Amino acid sequence: MVLPATELRQVETSAGPIDYVDSGGPGPVLVFGHGVPMNETQWNPVVPHLDGYRCLRPTLPLGGHRQPMRPDADLTHHGIARLLGEFLERLDLHEVTLVLNDWGGGQFLLLEPAGARVARLVLVACEAFDNFPPPPARPMAQLARVPGGLWPFVQLMRLGAVRRAPWGYRAMTVRPLPDEVLIDWFAPATRSAAIRRDFAKFSRSAPSRKAQSSWFEPLRSVRVPVLVVWARQDTMMPPEHGPRLARHYPNARLVEIDDSATLVPWDQPEELARVLREFLADTGAPLA
Repeated sequence: MVLPATELRQVETSAGPIDYVDSGGPGPVLVFGHGVPMNETQWNPVVPHLDGYRCLRPTLPLGGHRQPMRPDADLTHHGIARLLGEFLERLDLHEVTLVLNDWGGGQFLLLEPAGARVARLVLVACEAFDNFPPPPARPMAQLARVPGGLWPFVQLMRLGAVRRAPWGYRAMTVRPLPDEVLIDWFAPATRSAAIRRDFAKFSRSAPSRKAQSSWFEPLRSVRVPVLVVWARQDTMMPPEHGPRLARHYPNARLVEIDDSATLVPWDQPEELARVLREFLADTGAPLA
């Protein structure tokens, strides 16, 4: 279920062009962040269950983006969080519910001036504390430190057996992802050296695990309502991080979902949409 390119829109930012899909409509605004290296199609199974909400899905420069960023773009976790804030500003979005899955760096937007546009935060099985990146992705981060090191990695992803390997994307869902979705996620990096440059820049940006833990201390001051959704079969995001995140944010609640791994939007789209709608209704963003 890959959306055709004709449905993509684009907004220019200080870092470069950002593709996005906008469902339109007058309902409460939901902005979805995706994983690494993925794109906006990560949320395809969920959006049809959120009829009435305005759902925006930008494709961030996390390796699955179609347009390269400027060579001097800040593609650290904090830099991409600021870029996400610029996306909200360029489209003049307010009272946004920000929904993240897999990539957790979007949380740092709440510490930026543009974070005032975020009224609610939903964290779905995502990176947190000292888990940037999760253990299965750390060899890729090491490859990114070698000039040209990501080229053989992305070329290997052309092979179906590699895409479906148990140490890769097969570990992110209980049920296998459609092969055309995986191909779409990796296609830009297989054909563009500039996309691989961006991907490598992001992949090597995380500091030591000890330093990562300190990133989260300022988030204790965030007062917006937070929904933490954790998957009980997840092997990439530590099971203790869900309850820990719910304790870390002053105004948070935790929901745990069965029969799902990291990519809850693909394993349990209807259940995720249900708990999301319930959270929105409880925190001042019901449908009219």
